Amino acid sequence: MSFNSDASSPSTSASAADATTRDWIFPSYSFVHSPHNIHRTPRRRRFSSYQPPPQQFNPTASFHPRSAGNDSNTVSSSVSRSTPGRFEFGNHDKSTTLLDDGIDGGGSPGVNSKSNEAVTSEKRGIKERKTTSSEETFLGVLRSWLRIRWHLTFTVAILITVLSSLVHKNFSLHNEVTELQDQISKLNVKLKLCNLSDSIDMGDLSPQDVSVDNFSTKSLKIAALAFSITFLFLPFFVVKYVNYVSKSRRLFDNTTEEISLNKQLAYRVDVFLSVTPYAKPVALLVATLLLICVGGLSLYGVTDGSLADSLWLSWTYVADSGNHANSEGLGPRLVSVSISFGGMLIFAMMLGLVSDAISEKFDSLRKGRSEVVEKNHTLILGWSNKLGSLLNQLAIANESMGGGIVVVMAERDKEDMELDIGKMEFDFRGTSVICRSGSPLILADLKKVSVSKARAIIVLADDGNADQSDARALRTVLSLTGVKEGLNGHIVVELSDLDNEVLVKLVGGDLVETVVAHDVIGRLMIQCARQPGLAQIWEDILGFENCEFYFKRWPKLDGMQFEDVLISFPEAIPCGVKVASHSGKIILNPEDSYVLQEGDEVLVIAEDDDSYAPSDLPMVKDAKFIHITRPTRKPQKILLCGWRRDIDDMIVVLDAFLAEGSELWMFNEVAENERERKLEDGGLDIDRLVNIKLINREGNAVIRRHLESLPLESFDSILILADESVEDSAIQADSRSLATLLLIRDIQAKRLPYREALVSQGSWMGEMQQASDKSVIISEILDPRTKNLLSMSKISDYVLSNELVSMALAMVAEDRQINDVLEELFAEEGNELHIRGADLYLREGEELSFYEILLRARQRREIVIGYRPADTGKAVINPSSKNERRKWSLKDVFVVIADKE
Repeated sequence: MSFNSDASSPSTSASAADATTRDWIFPSYSFVHSPHNIHRTPRRRRFSSYQPPPQQFNPTASFHPRSAGNDSNTVSSSVSRSTPGRFEFGNHDKSTTLLDDGIDGGGSPGVNSKSNEAVTSEKRGIKERKTTSSEETFLGVLRSWLRIRWHLTFTVAILITVLSSLVHKNFSLHNEVTELQDQISKLNVKLKLCNLSDSIDMGDLSPQDVSVDNFSTKSLKIAALAFSITFLFLPFFVVKYVNYVSKSRRLFDNTTEEISLNKQLAYRVDVFLSVTPYAKPVALLVATLLLICVGGLSLYGVTDGSLADSLWLSWTYVADSGNHANSEGLGPRLVSVSISFGGMLIFAMMLGLVSDAISEKFDSLRKGRSEVVEKNHTLILGWSNKLGSLLNQLAIANESMGGGIVVVMAERDKEDMELDIGKMEFDFRGTSVICRSGSPLILADLKKVSVSKARAIIVLADDGNADQSDARALRTVLSLTGVKEGLNGHIVVELSDLDNEVLVKLVGGDLVETVVAHDVIGRLMIQCARQPGLAQIWEDILGFENCEFYFKRWPKLDGMQFEDVLISFPEAIPCGVKVASHSGKIILNPEDSYVLQEGDEVLVIAEDDDSYAPSDLPMVKDAKFIHITRPTRKPQKILLCGWRRDIDDMIVVLDAFLAEGSELWMFNEVAENERERKLEDGGLDIDRLVNIKLINREGNAVIRRHLESLPLESFDSILILADESVEDSAIQADSRSLATLLLIRDIQAKRLPYREALVSQGSWMGEMQQASDKSVIISEILDPRTKNLLSMSKISDYVLSNELVSMALAMVAEDRQINDVLEELFAEEGNELHIRGADLYLREGEELSFYEILLRARQRREIVIGYRPADTGKAVINPSSKNERRKWSLKDVFVVIADKE
């Protein structure tokens, strides 16, 4: 039985119609293989759960009766219909294959082989498009997933940030609420107390009174604010007014030159700040108070608080600029910022003042401007190359007291002075040296070093011109005598010229002791030229390292003759008496019969002031008198090399010491006519010279050919002076003196007889030492370091001028009475130090004690203070074992104090 298309059942038609209407969504099998839609690309919905309808055949095809071969198709169709909601591509392919087979077997004869090939190629294109579409789908899904993940991360971060800020704000608000609750509770307590105290008064007030009070309070606030603003603009108007007045004066009066008013006011302010000691701190204090008051009034005008609270709040803004952060409202904030800005300016000015004050204080300490709070100290005014030796001697003198205080004030920087003192190569032995910078001509600087409480004041001479140095020393003495508090100690003044000594003593009176450096050194060089080896004796006596002079009163010696006093001190040697009955006159080498009276003091040579004391008289064997006549003085021939300003005084002293017929040769670079003029200006009358004859030679002492023109081998003594042309430089002066010494010794050695020079052949030092036996050369040395060269070579004696002068200054500073002793020992008349041969007191090999030699010397009116053995070159002053007997040699020499010959 066959059916046509018209005989199809209604259900079948309905399903076909339904399939036709939905083929645009999901194509069915019939729609895909329809000859009318062979070129249409099939489409499907992605991710769709749509269930396609059951497979339908084309209604135009003939339907054959069911057979065995068609049962498989039926089963296949029923299977497809029984799977809802799924579209199986495999089943679709299988169905399509079965359909194709059915068509080929029993289909319509209108379908040919070409349509089959077209269907096959279309299937391949569909498969390729499916593969490409699946790859694109996968990439799109991946990109979408990444985009969604980034947006999700950003969203989570924003949520976390917002949540954190909210939590922080919550905690902050919670803390503020807690603080406000505490403040409210405190204010409630205060309010309750105020209500309890003012309940009666408040009950009597009426609403009209309250309104009046509010109006008056507002009026006061407005007035305070207006006053503050007026006060702030007042300086601007004052400045403008001053400028206007100044311009008006210049317009009306062009004839006279008058200073403008603003310049006058500026000048007055400048003078006030410069003259008034505390002007800057006072101005800062006034500015601070004005800022607090004006700021308090301004706050009182813009806030609801009281005037006291506003002033206190203004002070807090000035003291701490960060307090204005809590202000609320435009007016209070503007005022608080202004006050805080002014407070910052005031704080900056105060910081500058404090910093300047601290800097000035440290600067004054560094530069030595602070006051010295000391007493019984030694004060040194000035600076020279003698300071090092002077400090060394003072340190040695103070060692027995455990050290002392020495204050040095000079017109130098404190740091430079301390640096130079630190470089000095000696031990201060507990003595402290304090340096201050200042001028001894200014009373304020003298008070700064406690000049009135010093036990001794030493005024050093400058290293420059002698006249200027003495003039400055004179002005310093005038300043010292003008101290209102007076002086407890004495003044020791170092002078360069003997002619100025009288003037200084006239100004200073009894307070002043003078030490003329050039005069002392000149006299000492003359004594050393006459008695070789005396310089070393003076160095031992003047310095504090060995033995020195001391005065002390011993009541147990009253009524004793001086002859017995001589042997009463085992550790000292008496050499004079300070007579109390003659106003403290000092007598050196008194007669043996002199009896000590009450108040008399004994002058001794001892190691220290506490190292000696009188004892019982020792048993001393009577010494026999040895009568040996002193040899008569013979004329001498002396050479002076160099020129110094006090050479005229040296000539006078030489004329007094030398025998008649002596010759004095002067060899220097000064022209002969100018030389005579300088000697006459110095007060020397050549015609009045009795014992010496002046012979002038012009030349340079460091040029060999100039020295060879002199008869150097014929001179008994040669004095090499530190020439005044190089006297300011100790190193240069010593170098010149050493060069002159070596040249003279070499020329003398070359001029020795052949048999004498042969002994020292090949040794220039030996030749010079042999030449030194023929004549004595005394060199003036300024630098202590130079003496080591001369002491090792032993070719010349030397006078360490700066060190000896420093020793004399230190001794006079410790005891001013020593100056009278030194003046007599250096004077032309009176007593002086002598070096005597042993043949005057003993015989060869005689065994005697020092006391016995002392008594034998007393028979010649001499006091033996020491001796120098022949086998050693160093003298022994004040020997320790005076009662011990020993053998003596005629080559030994003794140091005595005796009258000048």
